Amino acid sequence: MTITTGGVPPARNTSVALARGLLTGGVIGASLAALVVGGIIESVPLFVTGLGLPAAYGLVFFLAGMPRRAREAAIAPCTALAVVESVEAVGGEATSDVAVRFDLTVAPDDVPAFRVAFTQDINLADLPDYRAGGVVVVQYPPEKPWRVRIVKRPTPEWEERVAGARLDSAPGPVLASEPTGGCAVGSATLLALLLAAAGVVLLFRADLFDEGASAQPPSSAQPSASASASASSSSSSSSSTTVVSSASGTVTLGPNQSFLDKGELRKAGGSLTKSTDTRAALTVVVQDRLLSVVYAPTGSQAPTFDPDSLPYDRFPALVEEAKSSLGVGSPQTWQLTVERLTGSLTIRVGVTGTEGTASLEADGDGKVLRRTPAH
Repeated sequence: MTITTGGVPPARNTSVALARGLLTGGVIGASLAALVVGGIIESVPLFVTGLGLPAAYGLVFFLAGMPRRAREAAIAPCTALAVVESVEAVGGEATSDVAVRFDLTVAPDDVPAFRVAFTQDINLADLPDYRAGGVVVVQYPPEKPWRVRIVKRPTPEWEERVAGARLDSAPGPVLASEPTGGCAVGSATLLALLLAAAGVVLLFRADLFDEGASAQPPSSAQPSASASASASSSSSSSSSTTVVSSASGTVTLGPNQSFLDKGELRKAGGSLTKSTDTRAALTVVVQDRLLSVVYAPTGSQAPTFDPDSLPYDRFPALVEEAKSSLGVGSPQTWQLTVERLTGSLTIRVGVTGTEGTASLEADGDGKVLRRTPAH
């Protein structure tokens, strides 16, 4: 069989992706700002709003997508032969299944062949069956050919076709995810995040300024013990900026840095510990270049934890697993949150990409307990 090219689907209208990016950025920015500002001014409603806003957004997003998912589920998937161009294991060594990145040439019967790249979990014992140059059976939604999945146990009819198939490679382009608006969506998400965070700060600026004024000691006297406890401190270096107050602490990395880099989270957590007395934390929030810790107010009965006890070294691996194995497509934003509102320490990683929003949940040791793929 000779393969012809040109079967790449048309690019989607970017207006939906742009609107989703604006909304997602706004929710993330408002949520993070509400957590920090609520902790500083000790406003419980604002702090709870910061925690509940992402959950409410996720629920609304899930419910709004139910009709679309129902329509897609009613459409039978396309089945086709494909030739394996390349195979690369990208994670999951600790389990019986390993995440494998495939590059395939898919050859449908009624449309031109096309190239696609995707990640799928494969059992270690089955890995030898997927070699470069081998022919496999795949399925994909008719309108979303980039969501290809290898059929691990095809029907006898398709097994016969595989045995006698001889497919040529298609030169590309390679589909890795749903076509998006490119940098426009990412820029819109970042802009919405900054505007939402600034809006929350401006909305409560009077309370913030009052908090800062009350923390200043009288000029004619030595600072009292209570004033010293509420005064904030700030330190910066060429690579990061640390700001600590009586209610919260943040570390912001400089350009070209990320908390996914080896050792950055552990170092940032240590800088917060050195900058203040040992304090129990209500929540810890990590984004690409921002670490925020909200401390428990004096006498608070809320469930707390020691931020120094967190498995910081596991955080980058959890984020990478959420970005690569939950079907979000091209990841755009991520956020890791640590809290123990339910009694036990919980680490949640939320990722938003071109295919939607996904999350995973781990225990206090960083062991994954459950995964929620993109919808």
